[in-house]
Amino acid sequence: AMAAAGAPARALLPTVLLLFLAVAEAQVDPMSNGAVTSALNAKLKKLTDAFAPQVKRELGYCIQDTYWDATFNFSSDPKFLVDCMKKGDLPQRVCTAAELKFYFESILRRGKKNYVRPNKNCNLSSWIDGCEPGWGCTADAGKEVDLQDAENFPSRTVDCQGCCPGFFCPRGLTCMIPCPLGAYCPQSTLNKTTGVCDPYNYQPPPGQPNHTCGGADRWSDVMSTDDVFCPAGYYCPSPILKIDCSSGFYCRKGSTIQTKCLSKGSCKPNSTTQDITIFGAMLVVALSLVLLIIYNFSDQLLTNREKKQAKSREAAVRLAKETVQARERWRSAKDVAKKHAAGLQTSLTRTFSRKKSLSSHESSKGGGVPHPPEQHRADHPSEESGEKNTGSPTAEVGGDKKKKGGKHAHTQSQIFQYAYGQIEKEKALEQNSNNLSLSGVVAMATDEDLRQRPRIEIAFKDITLTLKGSKKKLLRSVSGKLMPGRVAAVMGPSGAGKTTLLSAIAGKATGCATTGTILINGKQEPIRAYKKIIGFVPQDDIVHGNLTVQENLWFNARCRLPVEMSQAEKVLVVERVIESLGLQPVRDSMVGTVEKRGISGGQRKRVNVGLEMVMEPSVLILDEPTSGLDSASSLLLLRALRREAMEGVNISMVVHQPSYTLYNMFDDLILLAKGGMPVYHGPVKKVEEYFKGLGIVVPDRVNPPDYYIDILEGIVKLDTNAVNVKDLPLRWMLHNGYEVPRDMLQSSSGSESSLSGEAGGHAPQAEAKKSVLGELWGNLRDILGQKKDEYDYNKSSEDLSNRRTPGKLRQYKYYLGRCGKQRLRESSIQGVDFLILGLAGICLGTLAKVSDESFGALGYTYTVIAVSLLCMIGALRSFSLEKIHYWRERAAGMSSLAYFMSKDTIDHFNTIVKPIVYLSMFYFFNNPRSSIWENYVVLVAVVYCVTGIGYTFAIFFQPGSAQLWSALLPVVLTLFSNEQKDSVFANLCYTKWALEAFVIANAQRYSGVWLITRCGSLVKMGYDIDHKITCILVLAANGIVFRCIAFFCMVIFQKH
Repeated sequence: AMAAAGAPARALLPTVLLLFLAVAEAQVDPMSNGAVTSALNAKLKKLTDAFAPQVKRELGYCIQDTYWDATFNFSSDPKFLVDCMKKGDLPQRVCTAAELKFYFESILRRGKKNYVRPNKNCNLSSWIDGCEPGWGCTADAGKEVDLQDAENFPSRTVDCQGCCPGFFCPRGLTCMIPCPLGAYCPQSTLNKTTGVCDPYNYQPPPGQPNHTCGGADRWSDVMSTDDVFCPAGYYCPSPILKIDCSSGFYCRKGSTIQTKCLSKGSCKPNSTTQDITIFGAMLVVALSLVLLIIYNFSDQLLTNREKKQAKSREAAVRLAKETVQARERWRSAKDVAKKHAAGLQTSLTRTFSRKKSLSSHESSKGGGVPHPPEQHRADHPSEESGEKNTGSPTAEVGGDKKKKGGKHAHTQSQIFQYAYGQIEKEKALEQNSNNLSLSGVVAMATDEDLRQRPRIEIAFKDITLTLKGSKKKLLRSVSGKLMPGRVAAVMGPSGAGKTTLLSAIAGKATGCATTGTILINGKQEPIRAYKKIIGFVPQDDIVHGNLTVQENLWFNARCRLPVEMSQAEKVLVVERVIESLGLQPVRDSMVGTVEKRGISGGQRKRVNVGLEMVMEPSVLILDEPTSGLDSASSLLLLRALRREAMEGVNISMVVHQPSYTLYNMFDDLILLAKGGMPVYHGPVKKVEEYFKGLGIVVPDRVNPPDYYIDILEGIVKLDTNAVNVKDLPLRWMLHNGYEVPRDMLQSSSGSESSLSGEAGGHAPQAEAKKSVLGELWGNLRDILGQKKDEYDYNKSSEDLSNRRTPGKLRQYKYYLGRCGKQRLRESSIQGVDFLILGLAGICLGTLAKVSDESFGALGYTYTVIAVSLLCMIGALRSFSLEKIHYWRERAAGMSSLAYFMSKDTIDHFNTIVKPIVYLSMFYFFNNPRSSIWENYVVLVAVVYCVTGIGYTFAIFFQPGSAQLWSALLPVVLTLFSNEQKDSVFANLCYTKWALEAFVIANAQRYSGVWLITRCGSLVKMGYDIDHKITCILVLAANGIVFRCIAFFCMVIFQKH
């Protein structure tokens, strides 16, 4: 027990010894007792210099050098020292190092007991008056007192008297110790009613009428006794002076000066604290006004910008239409003029012919020479050429003048005029053409200045996909070719592998072992190297619901179109897609979410397709784009795709039950049977001819694709003369001369019955032989293989697309603008977050008042838990709801780093504002001694840290699990770090560093008489007074580390 108490006692010893440093420097009146004062100063100065290194080594965790002057500097009022010197030999009455060490060891061992262990001067056989509390004695005559002696007690048994005011004399010791600043140690007086020496709690010994009440009896932590603490409502500039707190000021316990109130009328005389809740309300109002101003200004700015764009667009559309109409009127007038000129020429020719005939008749008589008949045509050589040059507007569509104007268009009006001028010309070309397959696009594509898309032909042979773990075959021996400029439809019953086939062609079939050959333009190259010019439209409508139609399309265009492409050309691409998909009426409408309705389902589907069309792909793959669309919307969509095909795009799409009109708009058909086996792959026009050769004839008034799918599903039974349904894949392979797998030959119709019987007998046994562990291992291998393939696809560095898209920095700029708009439109959710934080601050600030004993540790513990929980759940929204959007954009080649950094940058707004919202309530209701700025800095670090943790949960877990983890983690870590303070895991808990930073910031405001309390509390909690900056840096480092973990999880882990 002695060893256990010795370490903290040795640590507290220099605290008291160094108080004499100020005494040595005090400007004591030399006329009072100059010789004695000089001698005392010299001894105490030497003593404090000797103990300075020990203080720094053993008390560095709770005391800093800057606190000594505020604790033991009596130079402002040394009157109590002078008065004590006048009573006797002060150096002979002051405790030595050994006595101080003995006192604090006894106090720490016995806790709240107000006595020390027996010693040389006070024991069972010798108990003099100086051993009583509040009394002390002088060292024996002729003995020199060595204050630095930390081992031996001097003998103090003579001239016992009451302790000097400003000093305290412990019970069981016969020496005096000066009281620190912030203490009030007057001479006590006997309360005849209670028999207690007021203001202390000790009694004079009975039967000794000459033993009166002395001075203070002990200085300890405030929980043991607060007798020597300057009471609240008063301030004590010296240990013997207590002054009432004035009106307009407040004085906390242990104050040496009075603190001015922010509002003079809020503090009456002897106020212990000030009521600053009104200032918290004012801060909330001011913050609300600032946020409303920012929101309204940003919203007004965006609204004005959109209105300006809309006006420029409408003016450009109007100008383009007027230009086209003027051109049409000019062409009509020119045609009329040509007809009139042709009629006049005919009449003149007849007149001249009659004259020529008369002249020739006369010349035959008179011998004249005839004129050549071609003279008129030679005199007017420009008429026919003029007709040729002015008859077609094609030359104007891609002319050099317009191309130059488009490239050099910089203002919004010029860009829209260029874009809509081109669109109106294309419409005019389509109207003047007899070809319904958008020959205007072909006419424009022949312009020599028009940028051509690279053409990609995809040929695949014997493609077989097998799951890596379970060995299940998804596709079997699929061969064919997808040609640029053609639209191919992939059809088949459910489970036929239609989406799997297109995913395999696009290089997105993950978790599978792929065999066979895929050739790109006749070369064996990885399809992943062309992902920048491959568009893949998923079956689900993955569109940002809190953005408008135009914003969704424009963002994709800016991030995926070539960086060298001008702004005007990008606008033209986007406007062309909006026009072709029929999205012009809803271009400025929100797409909508589940909670907030936006555009219709069909329009949303078209926006989903438009996201890939705006990047001008060379290969466009669509997974069921017409599902859920009516016939008109499907026709509009397919016409837009036909337009893309006329520009050389290789288009293939999965289609379910197309109408006969849509069916005839496809160029090629890929028909798959169940099990991923091909039944037909070729031109649509030859489908019926092929199946007719197999004995399958489509009945009248029946849609051919529906009939074929019903056959493959087994709904329609074929005649006995027709081929067996199970032999259709084999017949197709034999028809094209493909190599047929051996198992397909064995399962032909000839041996169908026997083999089916065998299979029926052995299948259960084979299934029985499969172990559960083997099946689990196979599924695990499937998942791991899929993750690896997804990572390889997204991280493939080879690029053969010859397209240079914007870099990470520019994409970060685009993402930042998009995230800013999204957060601005989610302001109501942000407002709810701020409201909940404010209410939490009010509740915790009211219930968990600051305790001087623990420096507000309880309230700060609740603060760490509440702020962590609320901010962590708020951070989940940044990534939980947009995982599927990120996966689509990442697969398209967009930067993951730019996406992550933009989200984090926008969340810095919450990192700055949320601490203000919380502290505006908590701080002004709780009113701790630390400044609001110190609390704000710590809370910003806490919010930054927990936001990173929230990112990790949002990305790694599903939304429900992420919310559960966010609610449990702060509570569990706080409890663990408080119970297991010295463990390694506790140092890894961010809650330990957050609470330490808060407590230290508050504890630094407790000095003077509070030093023992502060050192005891800090050593109990395991905190260090110098670690405030370290705590903030650790919290920031945790935030950075968890953000790195979140980014790693975002890149590695994807949807199964």
